[in-house]
Amino acid sequence: MTDLDKALADIVAIRAQLVRGSAFRGYGAAAFAATAGLALITATAQSLFLEDPTAQPLLFFGGWIATAFGALGLVGWEMRARARRHSGGFADAMIGDAVEQFLPAGAAGALLALVLARVSPETLWLLPGLWPVLVSLGIFAGARVMPRGVAVVGAWYLVAGLAVLVLTAESHALLPWAMGLPFGIGQGLMALVIRQASIPHQLSITHQAPIRHPASEAADGDA
Repeated sequence: MTDLDKALADIVAIRAQLVRGSAFRGYGAAAFAATAGLALITATAQSLFLEDPTAQPLLFFGGWIATAFGALGLVGWEMRARARRHSGGFADAMIGDAVEQFLPAGAAGALLALVLARVSPETLWLLPGLWPVLVSLGIFAGARVMPRGVAVVGAWYLVAGLAVLVLTAESHALLPWAMGLPFGIGQGLMALVIRQASIPHQLSITHQAPIRHPASEAADGDA
C-alpha cells in the first residue's frame, strides 16, 4: 500500500468515525406524528370495515404492511431533507448509518412474517406482539445516534408488545387496536422526544452572534 493509499484509507476511517459518533439530526417530529396518525386511522378503519380480522389475516396484515410502507416513505422523505440541511456533506453517510442500525430488526420482522405464514399460519396471531418487540430492539440499537430520551420509546414498544402477547394468548385473535395502540402511541412518543430534543438546537442557532464580513466592519468604521 502506497502512502497515498494509506492516507486515503485513514481519511475514510476518520470520516466513518465522525459519522458514527455524531448525533443524527435527520429525524423530524412531523413525520413521526403523521405515522402515528396513520396507525390510528388503519386501526379505526379495520375496526369498522373488517368484520372478523382473525378469519381474514390477509386483509388484516395487508392493511398494516401498507401502513408500514407509507410510514417508511414519510419518515424517509423527511429524514433525507433534514439530513441534507443539517449534516451537509455527511448526509448520505449518516442516513446510511441510521438505516443500518434499524435494518436487522426490520428484516427480522419481515422474514418472521413470511416464515410463519408459510410454515405455521395458525401462529400469525403472534405477529402483533412480536413486531413492537422488534421495533424496540431496533430503537435501542440506534439509540447512540438518536435523540436523548428515545429509550422511553423503546421501552414502550417492548412493554406494549409483551402486553399484546399476554392479552391475545388465550383467544389467538387478530385485533386492530392491538396494532393501532402500540404503534400510534409509540410513534407519537417518538415525535415528542424528537421535538423536545430539537428545541435546544434551535435556540443555540437563534442565539448565535451574526458573523460580519471584514469589509462591512471597515465600512461602518469609515461611516
